[in-house]
Amino acid sequence: MRFSLFKKRKSKHLCTLAFYNLENLFDAEDNDHTLDEDFTPEGFKKWTPKRYQQKLGKLAKTIFEIGKGCNTHPPVLIGVAEAENKSVLQDLIKKDSLASIPYDIVHYESPDERGIDTALIFHQKYFKILNTAPLPLIIKNLDGARDTTRDILYVHGQLNGEEIHVFVNHWPSRRDGSDSTEYKRIIAAEVILKKMASIEENHSNPNYIIMGDFNDDPHSASIQKLLANSALYNPMEKLHAPKIRGSANYKKSWSLFDQIILSHNFFNYQKGSHSFDRANIYDDASLKEYKGKYKGSPFRTYAGSKYLGGYSDHFPVYIILKYNK
Repeated sequence: MRFSLFKKRKSKHLCTLAFYNLENLFDAEDNDHTLDEDFTPEGFKKWTPKRYQQKLGKLAKTIFEIGKGCNTHPPVLIGVAEAENKSVLQDLIKKDSLASIPYDIVHYESPDERGIDTALIFHQKYFKILNTAPLPLIIKNLDGARDTTRDILYVHGQLNGEEIHVFVNHWPSRRDGSDSTEYKRIIAAEVILKKMASIEENHSNPNYIIMGDFNDDPHSASIQKLLANSALYNPMEKLHAPKIRGSANYKKSWSLFDQIILSHNFFNYQKGSHSFDRANIYDDASLKEYKGKYKGSPFRTYAGSKYLGGYSDHFPVYIILKYNK
């Protein structure tokens, strides 16, 4: 039986696909080639091996439980952002919550000056890798210097035998202002669209999953540029409610920078394929600040230099796909 992992669901065979910004998942060692000095025992954050292990345990527990309200099993694919290197991801999947699951990792070192990368964690039994590649973002700042931002991770694989093309993103930040940096995120969208055009030269009606921290909301110009391609649909758009709910909170306003966009052929409901079931934000009470003026916001690891001991400044997002027997 296909997807025997989900046999507790008699009428449906469900799988969870998730994205999680891990908020500065650094080890406690100084890397001479990146600006990671803050995340060392002597650095600004006083980041220690003990704190690192505690964060790993919390992130692993969260990943295991993403989608638990509608699926009794952990995610098959998890795109992540803000991981320092492959080693920290290997440490993550070895933690008790995830150790029994045959997860593996796709990761490339990116040119980001802080050393934070995107990656894909995948369940080896249900997802088979066919091809992977980093897609560089060649972007210049307004002063003409290159913005050494994260690559886009491209993974071509088979989910329960069905081919899908996955893009894991962490687009350029808004640190210098949302308007003045908007062009960078539009360029990132153009990189994906160009890759899609290349894929479609060799594949008929391909399945796309585009996930990440886009540093833009569903209605932003960059996301709308992606959606101008009629092949794509954003199920996260209906979840964005700035006064009520999102994946991150800044000055009491919710953003939904974390999104999972998929192609329309996930709505075909054909036998032997996967179809869209639902999308959601995993904002369980355990991931929230439980008191004070930030009550209800993501329980983060740090506020400036103050160690809080939380999970991340982002909630994970996820979609559920149903396998059509």
